[in-house]
Amino acid sequence: MKRLLSLLVVCSIYYLLLGCAAQIPKEKGNFKPTDLVELTKIDPTLKLDIRYATKNNLAKRAVYTQPRAFLQRDAALAVAKVNRELKPLGYGLLIFDGYRPWSVTKLFWDITKPEDRQFVANPKNGSRHNRGCAVDLSLYDLKTGKEVEMTGAYDEMSERSYPDYTGGTAKQHRMRDLLRSKMEAYGFTVFKVEWWHFDYKDWKMYRISNVPFEKL
Repeated sequence: MKRLLSLLVVCSIYYLLLGCAAQIPKEKGNFKPTDLVELTKIDPTLKLDIRYATKNNLAKRAVYTQPRAFLQRDAALAVAKVNRELKPLGYGLLIFDGYRPWSVTKLFWDITKPEDRQFVANPKNGSRHNRGCAVDLSLYDLKTGKEVEMTGAYDEMSERSYPDYTGGTAKQHRMRDLLRSKMEAYGFTVFKVEWWHFDYKDWKMYRISNVPFEKL
């Protein structure tokens, strides 16, 4: 318990220090009101694997204090529809990440090698995750509960992550393409270098946010 409390304190201090050192981009224009909702409250059958709340991520340490996932309401409802369509096929959605505070995007940019920065968003522009309109996800097998194998691993910074990567097995391609086809049918577009990253069609209509999970 003491270690957990220490971790929470460190994370809180980190957010404060980072917020003082850098500010989120200033945006002009008319935006929709932010309406972030928790995915598991929209659909409790969505499975979570929030690795940014663990050490199993590109930062090698927890950058979220809570293993939760949020999206703008319309995007969240669309994800739930995809999940329902997959069930008769024997699969469900495995959620890695949704809304991401801007400070975490800044951290990822700072710790990533310049040659790998195509896989992370430039904090000067903010990311679609910061707007609550991007979701990182995969498939899991409803019978076994296990993650479906894709051509590359989540957050892997290599060509295996490309949605059009031709290597890997025929089954991996089928699973990757199944996920993409279902997501695209409900208004999402896959990111050009990450098979798991999907942006919702209305992402430009929402502001960049830097609100931590604890305040949502």
